[in-house]
Amino acid sequence: MALILVRGENNSKLLSAIADMERHANINLVTKPKVIDSNFADSLVEKILNATLKTKSNVATAFFVKEDTTLSILQIKKIHPPAHVVVVSDEYDGYNQLKNMLDTADDFKGYHSNKAKNEGMIDYKIQGKDRYVKNEKLNSYLKK
Repeated sequence: MALILVRGENNSKLLSAIADMERHANINLVTKPKVIDSNFADSLVEKILNATLKTKSNVATAFFVKEDTTLSILQIKKIHPPAHVVVVSDEYDGYNQLKNMLDTADDFKGYHSNKAKNEGMIDYKIQGKDRYVKNEKLNSYLKK
């Protein structure tokens, strides 16, 4: 699991960035996005990048995703979300502090996942609860 921090100008840009990550980068959220103090998020990103930020954020959110850190970075690099997305590795100093903040933080308002709740496509020939056909090819890189 990877920890992702998203910072931006307003809530709508953060929600769009999360939706883009789900739809286009095939990132699967494990936890709901939580509200993070924007000043803490800015200082954490400055420590990670070892540089001062050109613009400060007004809002920030953080959440865990199913994919590992490396895969998350590769998938997010393919898209261009409207907010600043940072994958926080456990190697950084602020990782544990951010992780602890998520336990007590409020949920980020307005987020609703667009991903299907089922396992895959429905096979209408089968009767009963086992109608869903699992798509093993979609996340084949996750198998161990």
